[in-house]
Amino acid sequence: MTLQPHILVTGGAGYIGSFLTGELLQKGYRVTVVDELLFGGESLLSYLPHPNFRFFQADVWEPRAIRAATRGDWPSPDAVLHLAALAGFPACQAVGRQVAWRYNVEATQHVYEQSLTLGIPRFIYISTYSNYGLSESGEPVTEDTFLNPQSLYAETKIASERYLLEQRNAPCAPLIFRLATVYGLAPRPRFDMIINQFVWEAFRNHKLVIYQRGYSRSFVHIQDAVQGILLGLQAPEEKIRGEVYNLGTPEGNLTKDEIIKLILKRLPQTLVHYKDITFGGDMRDLTISFEKIQRQLGFKAQKTVDDGVREVLEAIQQGLIKNPADEHYRNARFIVQ
Repeated sequence: MTLQPHILVTGGAGYIGSFLTGELLQKGYRVTVVDELLFGGESLLSYLPHPNFRFFQADVWEPRAIRAATRGDWPSPDAVLHLAALAGFPACQAVGRQVAWRYNVEATQHVYEQSLTLGIPRFIYISTYSNYGLSESGEPVTEDTFLNPQSLYAETKIASERYLLEQRNAPCAPLIFRLATVYGLAPRPRFDMIINQFVWEAFRNHKLVIYQRGYSRSFVHIQDAVQGILLGLQAPEEKIRGEVYNLGTPEGNLTKDEIIKLILKRLPQTLVHYKDITFGGDMRDLTISFEKIQRQLGFKAQKTVDDGVREVLEAIQQGLIKNPADEHYRNARFIVQ
């Protein structure tokens, strides 16, 4: 009998990780989730009875956390999907450089070193398109574009990327995905993600206050983000070793005005106010090229931002999420629109 591939997911209780864990189980993988549960573990409850699921609570910064999580009768993991991090510039800004560096850079190094020691052949790192910052030329940015971080969060992600790319010839093959801003619902919902947040505020307040009106950003539905990660898990090694892929869709390159139009289509009573303000933080104004992931991995998104607006709004209207304003659904209090 052939054993199911074993995948270890760090940060598996989080927004993307909880969705990814469910998809892996559905496809027949064995899944070990390692998570410190900074935001709780309710997102994993439905997976606990599954015979192919195991959970290990640990801070992945601890130098032996991955070793401890893989003890038992299951074979060593076939891949590590490293999502554990302080996600977003508000969370990193709130804790400061030293703590952010520990969780986002040192932890990545520790997880990779243990993966290498355990003989795990593939390491997939989830990074961010925030690394590009502001595009000076106005042309779509590719994986080779100069990185211009505008936040501590992006700085930590770039540092982890550089470390992993230095390991490109090691037995454990590193792969990096720079995700567009994710939207949509997951077992652990988040309402500090811009599209989810806008839908909630328009529904609750019947108004939106928008900063950086003309700025372009890039968005991808969580279902598509996860499918892209799975392609990286399944692709031949020569297509992933030491590679960086922007993960998103050209249709997700939108300005805030374009997002607002989609929200107004479903909540036409919403009043929109614009404010010009300059602030420090995760400044992004750019269009992303996704040609490489389409060509190399055959990625094609199935969901649109309009789909995401509809599903989030329906969940709120039907009372499936009682209080999206609860801090449980946010990685940090400070949110800039």
